[in-house]
Amino acid sequence: MSHQMHQACDFVLFGAKGDLAMRKLFPALFQLDVADLLNPDSRIVGVARADWTKDEFIAQVEATLKRFLKAGELTSEGWQRFSARLDYVKVDMTAPEDFRKLGGAINQAERVMVNYLATPPSVFGDICKNLSAAGLVNDETRIVLEKPIGHDLESSKVINDTVAQYFNENRIYRIDHYLGKDTVQNLLALRFANNLFNSQWNNHAIDHVQITVAETVGLEGRYSYYDKVGQMRDMVQNHLLQLLCMVAMNPPSKLDADSIRDEKVRVLKVLHPIDSNNVHKRAIRGQYAAGSIDGKSVVGYSDEDGGGQSQSNTETFVALRVNVDNWRWAGVPFYLRTGKRMPQKMTEIVVVYKNNPHYIFDKKQRSMVSNRLVIRLQPDEGIRLHVVMKQLGMTEGLNLQNRALNLDFTSDDPNHRTPDAYERLLLESMVGDQSLFVRRDEIEASWTWCDELINAWEETGDEVKHYNAGTWGPIGSIALIERDGRSWHEE
Repeated sequence: MSHQMHQACDFVLFGAKGDLAMRKLFPALFQLDVADLLNPDSRIVGVARADWTKDEFIAQVEATLKRFLKAGELTSEGWQRFSARLDYVKVDMTAPEDFRKLGGAINQAERVMVNYLATPPSVFGDICKNLSAAGLVNDETRIVLEKPIGHDLESSKVINDTVAQYFNENRIYRIDHYLGKDTVQNLLALRFANNLFNSQWNNHAIDHVQITVAETVGLEGRYSYYDKVGQMRDMVQNHLLQLLCMVAMNPPSKLDADSIRDEKVRVLKVLHPIDSNNVHKRAIRGQYAAGSIDGKSVVGYSDEDGGGQSQSNTETFVALRVNVDNWRWAGVPFYLRTGKRMPQKMTEIVVVYKNNPHYIFDKKQRSMVSNRLVIRLQPDEGIRLHVVMKQLGMTEGLNLQNRALNLDFTSDDPNHRTPDAYERLLLESMVGDQSLFVRRDEIEASWTWCDELINAWEETGDEVKHYNAGTWGPIGSIALIERDGRSWHEE
């Protein structure tokens, strides 16, 4: 990202009344303004179907900032400056005449128009078409798309084809908010700026890699949406595969958007297929039953609001054994797992190194030898390297102990606020840097691989395995990794 102030923008937020806009986007925009990262002349235009006046819209934004910002962050000075940027236009996304009203609220001669579509993908096409018909699309106009981009390869192509009629690829910004996290960005620095790690980042030194994205929440009132999607489409196709690509990619020739994304696409194209021949050994599906989270009882999936106690076969948990078929990673399995109603909210990448071929210490201590690099994305961002050391003292001999070299991004400066991922992504869309956004061929390569796995479940009649809420998924997920003589990482 450039350190120079970017060109002024008209940041047009479609779906400004929605949960994502109110819970994440407006707080992120406010924090950018407080940090002096918004051009002084940039404006923020909310767009929705709500029959609000400008003053009513501004009042709604103020209320959401009071709700979602931490105490003391919403100062009167900061709010006065931020609120002066705000405007509102009532628009029906399917009504072409409404977009002419939107044209009166922006100035493309002086500011770049950045359109953020926090809307269902079903109206992406209408918005693009109507923007173009109203003369609001020029060679600088950008569009930011929220996931999901389709529910399979075919539907993603339809969405991408529609958007591509009006916007060139270099002006399309597809969001995966995990790519905006500081720790994910640090993967690039950790790997490619440190020969200590880069020289050992291959199958000669690494035994296996684990990627876990665990959530304690259930459906949060989204049953009608989630039951058609499941954890495979909702989390694996985007978040987990993006994290896998960041770990497995080869060094890009330079740190520009296309060079980084070229390397990620190469990883996706060499993922070993999981099909009907190997799906039972490589993939586990689960669905949470009743249990407890943090000591509180929670209902099972079928008893969630909207479920009607149905016998759905939609998965809320997925564990996979994935192989990357190239020279660097041949023989190194990647174990992926993600689920709802897990014991804790956690996202981490664990790189487990091979042991020395010959062991000279006490054989009773051999199990503690493996080195692990733990990259934690949430809830606390940081990097921890597990090493084996001698216990201190003259009477201990060469007894070994596990110690951790810890880089905690939050403890270095207790007053430092870790930016939310959306802050970085919103800013990059205004700067015009696509490095942290997903290119069309990435989307289609990930769907190609995921579709084959989803079809294998359907072809084999695979049923979800139930697990109690508050546990780490069905027993099959433990067997998935333990049959290889390995185990899931636990601190």
